[in-house]
Amino acid sequence: MSRNAYFKAVKDAPAPLRDEVERRVRFEEVDPLGIVWHGRYPSYFEDGRVSHGHRYGIGYLDFHAHRVTAPVKQMHVDYILPLAFGDTVRIETLLHYNEAARLNYEFIIRNAAGEVTTTGYTVQLFVDAERELMLTPPDFYTAFLAQWSGGQL
Repeated sequence: MSRNAYFKAVKDAPAPLRDEVERRVRFEEVDPLGIVWHGRYPSYFEDGRVSHGHRYGIGYLDFHAHRVTAPVKQMHVDYILPLAFGDTVRIETLLHYNEAARLNYEFIIRNAAGEVTTTGYTVQLFVDAERELMLTPPDFYTAFLAQWSGGQL
């Protein structure tokens, strides 16, 4: 499958950090036609973000411990092939390197045959404990970026 990149490459940036999680499509996620309702895909992206954050130590609770949240500012979904009740899916999540106060996540969902069924992305911004937009990344995330760019992740 050929498609345009969701995020522009950053010169000399390290490769995206990847994670995969597998799950089955539940009955409650399908519409009367037996295919996954389009509004369920954000929760699949969430499954990917949670697994990715756990793997790399930048999950929601890690941000919470530093009194920072990262709400979704933007989301995009490209539907390619349908998924149905009982299908096994793999959600690949990629975090793209960026030194700004944001998280650029890309998602690739594949069926059991390995076919790409859905792609998309989210952009999350950093917000402090007073719910003010942060213009620079918090210190713990800056340290994470240094590990990433230093090849330690």
